[in-house]
Amino acid sequence: MAINLKVASVESREQRLGTIINWDGKASDLADQSGFSRDGCGARCGISGGKVPRICELESPFTQGTGCSEQIVENQASHIRDAVLIHHAPIGCSALHASTSASYRKGLAARDMPVADAISISTNLGDSDMVYGGVEKLRDAIHKAWERHHPKAIFIATSCATGIIGDDVESVTKACEEELGIPVVPVFCEGFKSNHWSSGFDAIQHGILRHIVRKAPRRKQDDLINLFVLSGADVYTDMLGQLGLRANFVVNLATVEGLEQMSEAAASTSFCYTFATYLGAALEREFGVPQIKAPQPFGFAGTDGWLRAIGQALNRQEQVEQYIQREHERIGPRVEKLRTELRGLKGFVVMGPGYAHGIIGILRELGITVEGSVAYHHDPIYDSPDTERDTLGFMLDSYGDIEHLSISNGQSYRFFNMLKRVNPDFIIFRHSALGSVINRLGLPVIPLEADASFPVGYQGLVNIGEEILAVLAQRKFHEDLAAHTTLPYKASWLAEQDPFALARRVGA
Repeated sequence: MAINLKVASVESREQRLGTIINWDGKASDLADQSGFSRDGCGARCGISGGKVPRICELESPFTQGTGCSEQIVENQASHIRDAVLIHHAPIGCSALHASTSASYRKGLAARDMPVADAISISTNLGDSDMVYGGVEKLRDAIHKAWERHHPKAIFIATSCATGIIGDDVESVTKACEEELGIPVVPVFCEGFKSNHWSSGFDAIQHGILRHIVRKAPRRKQDDLINLFVLSGADVYTDMLGQLGLRANFVVNLATVEGLEQMSEAAASTSFCYTFATYLGAALEREFGVPQIKAPQPFGFAGTDGWLRAIGQALNRQEQVEQYIQREHERIGPRVEKLRTELRGLKGFVVMGPGYAHGIIGILRELGITVEGSVAYHHDPIYDSPDTERDTLGFMLDSYGDIEHLSISNGQSYRFFNMLKRVNPDFIIFRHSALGSVINRLGLPVIPLEADASFPVGYQGLVNIGEEILAVLAQRKFHEDLAAHTTLPYKASWLAEQDPFALARRVGA
């Protein structure tokens, strides 16, 4: 779990946290094998790189599809409003720019900001660059980015290609930073270094911590709280405003000034500890900005705990209790009605782990049965081993066990078999990895792609409950879609009861 800002790149999640991407079983068994409050995995498990206990995961015989770290860096860096991203890569690594820009435009609109396109540039490395190196192309791209856009910072995302040929990216960025007088931030995010895209969050946060966050804060801002968020509506300003606090939103839709002043904040927190683990821990250890030790703000239980921990840390207990009482009184009657309307339903959740644990809590609070879920990866522990931030443990302690909790990085061929085990009435998911399969199964789906804030806080309970009712009313559309499409798998695989049967054969 090393945090070392003196080195250019951060260790991958597999090395730092023992992250896994293939596992299947009960949620309680996964928690027992994880490193938070449940004593690690014992003699059954090996050691990852001699550093942290690692859960014994299954070994898939192939990978049908996944994302990479650079994809996450693109989504984060190009969403910083006054910065420019340079892909030091072949042009194919910029293939997602159109969708990244669309996501940026939607995010700006959701926060009532002027809508604009995301700005990124590619060095467009070719065959000869693979032989002779691409640093001169990188130097030229940095200067063009400055001349065209005059950004407050320039981010350089490396790629598998530059990692293989060994371009000296840091020397180029250091020279350009001195010449231009703005941060020129190398972000080492070669996709082959990690099995999971979430390492990309850590890579860009490492670059921001090394090159942008003020090492010598100008002043301590006692009412400012760093809020690590993804794209979505602003549900925090009013909530924190009623406690006398201001939110410093990072990294999505932040400004460079917002990133600089992270070291001046009174505390840091997030709605999802999966993507915020490294930044929060590093700010606490290296800059003295404490993290809020609390569950994530989903449902009554999580939001109560999150707000009370903020009140405790920032001496606002009285305001917090008053706010909690007002919100319980406001949404309590609507939630009771939703519980009646949703009684007897069974849901299925597919997304990143911390977020999934929060959404499962919401469904259980609404009285919905959850027997199965897919998390795209699992971190046995976070960079701060505070048990208050153990999202899986909080879910188990507050809402009980999940019979079928699968860890699978978007392998579509397993998804039909996973759903067959539990036969849900609807699916809530994030990320498009499984979208092509979900659309053929005839089940109503709720994508949480566009607005990550939708289920957050007390209002999130109502939002999710009403959205479930809305999609169930469109069930016929999904059934018609399923009736006119087929899955591209053999009958023998569709009859298979175990989604991980192929992986278990590899390990047998």
